[in-house]
Amino acid sequence: MSAKSPVRPVATLYEEDFALWAEETGRLLRQGRFSELDIENLAEEVADMAKRDKREVENRIAVLIQHLLKWEHQAGKRSGSWEATIITQRAELDRVLEQSPSLRRSVPEAVARVYLSAVRSAAKETGLPEKTFPSECPYSPEQILDATFLPSR
Repeated sequence: MSAKSPVRPVATLYEEDFALWAEETGRLLRQGRFSELDIENLAEEVADMAKRDKREVENRIAVLIQHLLKWEHQAGKRSGSWEATIITQRAELDRVLEQSPSLRRSVPEAVARVYLSAVRSAAKETGLPEKTFPSECPYSPEQILDATFLPSR
């Protein structure tokens, strides 16, 4: 890419070619050419980055809780696949929390927010009625994040 700006203003690129808009925005920022930036869309994208990370934390916690519930309530059907999923979700969650440590504060409310969907998924996968599972998450945020924790029954 040349050092010159595209013929079109960077703001028009946002709707036409997001990747080119992002590259051009990065280049303009590095060059200190702030007056040429598409500030409105740039601000929106920066805010969305935090939202994406929060969603990732919630999604990974939901999958973790789902598998912890299955592990606890179907001990006879435990598999390496379930344990591998738990390990993978924790590792990926750790990666996100290392990159954005402030998200660790949101884990307790994320647990509360996703618990019901995790129960529904666990019930669907196990064939057990939803009422089989506790109405509130039986695992603390610390247990959910603990690489050595597996519930027992």
